[in-house]
Order: sequence, then structure tokens, then C-alpha cells
Amino acid sequence: MTSSSSGLYGNFGQANYSAAKLGLLGLANTLAIEGKKNNIHCNTIAPVAVSRLTQGIVPEDILKVMQPDYVAPLVLWLCHESCDENGGLFEVGGGWIGKLRWERTLGAIVKQRNQPVSPEAVKANWKKICDFENASKPQGAQDTFGTIIEGLRKIDSDGEVSPNHTSHLASSTTTSEFGGAIGHKFPPTFSAYTELETILYALGVGASIKEPKDFKFIYEGSSDFSCLPTFGVIIAQKALMNEGLTEIPGLSVNIAKMLHGEQYLELYKPLPRAGKFKSEAVLVDILEKGPGLLLLLDVYSYYEKELICYNQFSIFAIGSGGRSGKRTSDKVKGAVAIPSRPPDVVLTDTTSLNQAALYRLSGDWNPVHIDPNFAGAVGFDKPILHGLCTFGFCARHILQQFADNDVSRFKAIKVRFSKPVYSGQTLQIEMWKEGDRIHFQTKVQETGDIVISDAYVDLAPALAILAEIPSEGGELQSTIVFKEIGHLLKDVGHQMVKKVNAVFEWHITKGGNTAVKWTTDLKNGTGKVYEGPAKDSADVTIILSDEDFMNIALGKLDPQKAFFSGKLKARGNIMMGLKLQSIFKAYAKL
Repeated sequence: MTSSSSGLYGNFGQANYSAAKLGLLGLANTLAIEGKKNNIHCNTIAPVAVSRLTQGIVPEDILKVMQPDYVAPLVLWLCHESCDENGGLFEVGGGWIGKLRWERTLGAIVKQRNQPVSPEAVKANWKKICDFENASKPQGAQDTFGTIIEGLRKIDSDGEVSPNHTSHLASSTTTSEFGGAIGHKFPPTFSAYTELETILYALGVGASIKEPKDFKFIYEGSSDFSCLPTFGVIIAQKALMNEGLTEIPGLSVNIAKMLHGEQYLELYKPLPRAGKFKSEAVLVDILEKGPGLLLLLDVYSYYEKELICYNQFSIFAIGSGGRSGKRTSDKVKGAVAIPSRPPDVVLTDTTSLNQAALYRLSGDWNPVHIDPNFAGAVGFDKPILHGLCTFGFCARHILQQFADNDVSRFKAIKVRFSKPVYSGQTLQIEMWKEGDRIHFQTKVQETGDIVISDAYVDLAPALAILAEIPSEGGELQSTIVFKEIGHLLKDVGHQMVKKVNAVFEWHITKGGNTAVKWTTDLKNGTGKVYEGPAKDSADVTIILSDEDFMNIALGKLDPQKAFFSGKLKARGNIMMGLKLQSIFKAYAKL
């Protein structure tokens, strides 16, 4: 497209010409977005060159160096198949070429707590509004949108803001008009999943065979196979799918203009490795957020009638505001600001180019995450990564860093989504430990943009009960576990004897010497556990320290890894040991 400096900067007496020339730039920018998926690139030049129209106006010596010939090479390059430029704007003339871009000040929030928004407030902040020091360089409409949303959040954190009395949008209508919507219960949804879905989710949030500690999340045969805690959002999200948000009585929202703002997840028990869940969702409140509404949706998920997890989805409905309704609610699971000190831990993890394509297989089929044309239509350069995928990445790293991947310690997580992430970008997770709460924020390393802010994970204290209880075997912690196995056999001993059919003798060591021997007889009768060597010959003899035995019982040490590292020694029919592992893994953390 050929624009002009008159369109870019204006020129006296050329209003019609300037409007048309700047209009071409807007057209070119849209075509660049829409055509990208088909490898159609569109750029704009604003040339300075002489023609017959300028004869007699421009001096002769200028005519010689301002020929159209000096513009043509740029056009040829931009049209060449090897040129990747798309959506660019270039000034060109006389052998010089320069690229233009937008620049934006950091701006100022002119809304103040308990004060009307007024021209006086704009005047008071004018210097800051126009200060280009530390200016940003927006790349698209989504950058503007993200900045405005972040501003709304900052206002909200300072408390309630008075309505703008100078705005024609203000009216006497309040949130009471949503009386029919608040409290609306969505139809119950049912979700069934197997190890396949939990493994697919783990891979979708970056778990990998490259990291040995991830093995328990991606291999169903692992002795301590577990479901990642954040899989709880996958169970819950189904309740909000199928256009349920557009069918709330008394509320009209555009599904295409909805933005996932915040997420809270709380677990009351670790998720089972497979199961069937029932989820019940309710719209608990609606808040006014400038030009939009914030919908608070609570989802309760039950496993066999027991409440296992609770989610709160905070959804922005853009363009549905202007009602001067309430701006705060005691039902909000609030975000918490990060500590004002350097982070204790900083980790990075690079997402795959296929990350969004993989994560969407867990149930979020929104085309904005896969279809370039759809993503472009809503203002993004390309498909964006799911916010809940980034959410899962962060939680996975925190669980590993501070809880050694013990899913029983995961209690809750709260995040605020600030800006989008693109597949292939590197996440930089900054963490602060304060007791059993881990504060964190996440940046895109390539841009420095904060994409998750004011977030935290709550962990349960490390399990120390067994360590605190004295045992009868010379203060050996393992004694408690063997006694618990004895209680367990009263209920499931018959099934175990039928499946295992073997006798195990345990040599528990302390300080390198055998401190006690135990026998688990899963071959005779309904099974039994007793202190001492096997009364009949043992099929398998297992030797390991009291400490390592406890780590295995608590799920902190994989038995196979202990065997190959020499921490666990075995003799006899070693394959029987693997059989025992497969039987007892269903009763982990005895």
C-alpha cells in the first residue's frame, strides 16, 4: 500500500487526501493480520519522490535525487517471496529508508478512590499522560486492551471508584438488575477420566521424560503415579462450556468478548488417578469493571458424593458494563501482591511450538488457541496459549521445587492473568516462600511482560506425624507402617493373597546394621504381618534402611530407583517384588 506523510502527520489543506492515505495504512494492517495464515504479507510505504505535479515547485538539484527510481527497490524487496516483513510501515526517499512504529507513554490512571472521574483529574495527570520516558512500543490491539484491563485491576485494588458523572453511560441502573442472574445454577455436568487424560494433561502443561521427577505424572506404571493437582480445572471447566455463559437469565454477554481474568483452585483431597466427577456451577456475583462486567463463577466438583475440589472462575465480559454497579464482593477469592524483595527462586521453562495444540486436547477447544484467522479477528498476531496452560506450568514447577512433587501437600492456587503467551515463548517463574505460601509471578522471558501476577500456591505442611510417633522397634519409624499394613490386611488381605501369593522378609537397617526384621505373608490364609524372620522360607528378602523405607512409604522415593541406586537390595524371586509394588501402590502413603 502507498500512503503518504500527509496521512501520517497531516498537511494543511489536504484533509481528504490525508484521510484516504491514513485509511490505507489501517487497511494494510488488517490485511496483514488476515492474510498471514495464507502467507499473504501486506506492508505500507510513505514515499517522498518528485513527479510532473511538483515541476516548478521543487528545485532542480532536489529533483535529481528524489526520483521514484529510489523507491522501487524497497517495493521489490517487500514483494519478494523471501521477505518476511508483514504489517510494516516505511518512509522512503532519496536513497534513505526508515521504519516507523507506534510509541506509547506509560500513561496514568485518572480514576481515584471515592472521587468522580473528571476533566480536572485528566488535567492533574496530564504531564504523566504525555511523558514518553520509559515508553512502551505496542505491537497490536491486544497490547492496548491488556494495558486497560491491568489499569482496571489496579483501580480495583485501591477500593471502590465513584461513577463518572460526566459520562452518558452512567445511569440509575445498578447491579440489582442482575438479580435474576446472580445465584443462577448451571445444569450439573459429569466428567469421567482415566490415566490417559491425566497423562495428556501433564504433557500439555510441560511435563516431560527429560525431567525424571515428572515420571510419576506421565507413566501409569509408575509406583507413585499421580494426577497433577491443577487437573482440577479441567474437571470444572466443562460446567461453563457449551455456551452456558450466554444462557444466564437476565444477562446478555458476547461470548467472543469474554476474557479469563483470574482463577482460583482449592483441593480438599488429592485427585484420584482415574474417576467420575459431578460438577455443580453457580454464578455467585457480578461486578462492574469500567466498560465490562466481571462474572464470578464457583464450581464444586464431587467424586463419589465427596467434595474434592472447588474452582472460582473470574470472567471479564467486555462491553457489557456502564451500569454503575458495585465493584467489590466478599465472594471474591482475592489475589495477593508479591513480596517487595528479590525472589527466592527463579526458574525458566520454554513452551513448545505445539503447546497450545497439545493442551487444547484436554477440553478447551476455543479456536483462538489454534486458528490464526480466528486469533487475528479478535486482535492477536497469532493463536495464543491458554491461560490455564501457563497456570499449569507454574503450579507444576512450584510443586516440584517446594513439595518434591508430593500432590498430597497441594492445597490451593490463585492467579491473575495479565497478558497473553504465545506457544514457543519461554516462561520465567519468580517465586517467594513465606511459610507454606509460595507467592509467584510469571514473565515472558523474551519480552519481559508479566503474564501472571499477584499469584500464590498454598501448601500443606510436610507430613511429620510418623516421624513424631515413637515405635517399638528401637525407635524405628518403619514399625508404624508395618502395623498399619497389618490393619490393612484385615480388609483386603484375601484379595492380596490371591494376587501376590508370596512371602516377603524385610531387613530394616539403622546405621548400616540390621535393626529389625519383619515378614509380610501374602501367600497363606488372608495374609498377615509379624515381626521377625519368615517362619517358612521367604520368596523375596528386601534389605533397606529405616529412612529409605519411610521415604518409599511416603511416596518420596521410587522403589525401582532405590533398587538401581543400591539403596534397596533384594534377593530371591525379585520379580515378585514388582508384583508387590503394583498391589500396594493403590494404598500409597500408609
